[in-house]
Amino acid sequence: MAEAVKKVVLAYSGGLDTSIILKWLQDTYGCEVVAFSADLGQGEELDQARRKAERMGVREIFVEDLKETFVKDFVFPMYRANALYEGTYHLGTSIARPLIAQRQIEIANRTGADAVSHGATGKGNDQVRFELAYYALRPGIRVIAPWREWDLTSRDRLFAYAEANGIPVPTDKRGEVPYSMDRNLLHLSFEGKVLEDPWQEPDPEMFLLSVAPEKAPDRATCVEIDFRGGDPVAIDGQTLSPANLLARLNQLGGENGIGRLDLVENRYVGMKSRGVYETPGGTILGIAHRAMESLTLDREVAHLKDELAPRYAALIYNGYWFSPERQMLQTMIDASQAFVSGTVRVKLYKGNVTVVGRRSELSLFEPAIATFDDDQGAFDQSDAGGFIKLNALRMRIATMLRQRGA
Repeated sequence: MAEAVKKVVLAYSGGLDTSIILKWLQDTYGCEVVAFSADLGQGEELDQARRKAERMGVREIFVEDLKETFVKDFVFPMYRANALYEGTYHLGTSIARPLIAQRQIEIANRTGADAVSHGATGKGNDQVRFELAYYALRPGIRVIAPWREWDLTSRDRLFAYAEANGIPVPTDKRGEVPYSMDRNLLHLSFEGKVLEDPWQEPDPEMFLLSVAPEKAPDRATCVEIDFRGGDPVAIDGQTLSPANLLARLNQLGGENGIGRLDLVENRYVGMKSRGVYETPGGTILGIAHRAMESLTLDREVAHLKDELAPRYAALIYNGYWFSPERQMLQTMIDASQAFVSGTVRVKLYKGNVTVVGRRSELSLFEPAIATFDDDQGAFDQSDAGGFIKLNALRMRIATMLRQRGA
C-alpha cells in the first residue's frame, strides 16, 4: 500500500509517459495531482497539454512560459563557463532540469502540495537531476518516481495501460512509435530505436532543427555577435532578449547545418548511452564566446577557467546545479567575465563555425608588442634569454647531476 500523499506536483509535458504517470498517480495514491508544464522553447503548443490534464480531472494546472528565464539564468551562465560535458555535449537536457524542478517546488509551496513527481526512468540521469534539485530546495519534500515503483517495465505494458485508460499512443509519420526526444530552446536530443546500436547511422529524416551539412547553402553566412560581460546581447547590431537571441542563432545555425552531434556518453548512474543532438545556436555561441575571451581574458585566468570547465560541466550533467560548489564556481566564473565585451564575427558554412574576426575596447591584444615588424622598442627581445634559462634551470640541474653520477 502506497504511503498516503495528499497532493503532488507533476512535471507534465502532455506526452505519453507523463500522461500515463498522471493517471497512475491518481489510481495508485488516490491523491490530487497538480500539473505543471514549462514552455522552454520546445516548439509545441502547451494548451494541448492543459486540455489533456483537464480531461483527466486535474483542477490545478500551471502552464508557464519560462524561455527568457531559461536562457538568461541557466543557459547563459553555463556558456560563460565554456561548459561541455566530455568535451562535446552542450548539456541541453541537463541545464533545463533545475529550472523545472525549481518551479515545481515553488508551485508545491504555493498550492500546499506535499509531494512532487517526474517522468524520468530509473536508468537515466534526469531522475538524479530532478531529485537533487528537489531536496536542495525543499529538504523534506516527498518524491514519487513512478518508473522506480510501478510494474509498467516495458513499452508493451505502457501501451496496454494507455489503451485501457483512453490515453492515445503517438506515432511518427511512418506509423511507428517515435524516438525518445527532449527539446528546448537550446537543443533537441534523440534516443532509442536504431540509436541503441552505436554502429548504426542516425536516420537523416529524424532531424528537425538543422539541414544536413551537405545540403546547406554553398555560400557562407557571416554573423556578428556582440558580447557584454560575457553574455551575447546582439546579432548583426540588433539587440535581442536572451531567448530571442538564442532563437535567432538557432535559425542561422540550422540553415547552415550547424550543431549536429552523435555521442556515446557516460551517464552518472554508471552506464554508457548513445544520444544524437542538435544544438545549432549553442554551438555558434560557444565558439564565439571563446573567441571573445581569447581577446579579453588574462592568460592565467583563461587557463584556470579551462581547467575548471570540465568539473563545472560534470556538476551540471550530474544534477548539482544548486550545490554550493557549483555556486562557488559560478561566482568565480562571473567575476572573470567583467571585461568579456566586444564583437566576434563568424562564418557559418556547411556544418562549420569559423571565427574570422574579433574586436573589443577592452582587448588585451597590443599590436605594438605582438607585431613581427619593427616594434620600436616596445618589447626587448634580449629579455627572453634570461627567461628561458630560468625556466630551464630545473631540467639543466637534473641532467647535470645524472650525468655526474653515471
